[in-house]
Amino acid sequence: MIVMQIGHLHRIHPETLRRAREMRHTQTAAEEMLWTCLRGRRLGRFKFRRQHPIGKYIADFCCPLCHLVVEVDGPLHEGREGYDANRQSWLEDQGYHVLRFSTGYVYDHFEKALEEILGKCDELEALSRPSP
Repeated sequence: MIVMQIGHLHRIHPETLRRAREMRHTQTAAEEMLWTCLRGRRLGRFKFRRQHPIGKYIADFCCPLCHLVVEVDGPLHEGREGYDANRQSWLEDQGYHVLRFSTGYVYDHFEKALEEILGKCDELEALSRPSP
């Protein structure tokens, strides 16, 4: 299967696509909270995708326009700091910016997390616009 991403053709492994589809049905409560506000261009005018395959990885949320990945790190990420660092480094090498939130932060500071996501989208969109 071939998927168009950021103007390039990328092959997404069928197993990665299957896992992404499965993960869309098993989101954590914190991911569900964020998705409620990110879906359907509800946060500003920015379109987000959830459980979005990028190469061999699956981003919790991705705004292709801004090249922004939003990750929600829950208990499953404990002890995987090295893996997450390598994954983030690879995503950044592909031109993505990564925002990470812990599930606790999403629960305790939900509005602030949304403000940070919107602020980063606005910042990245402004950087991508040509100057007059």
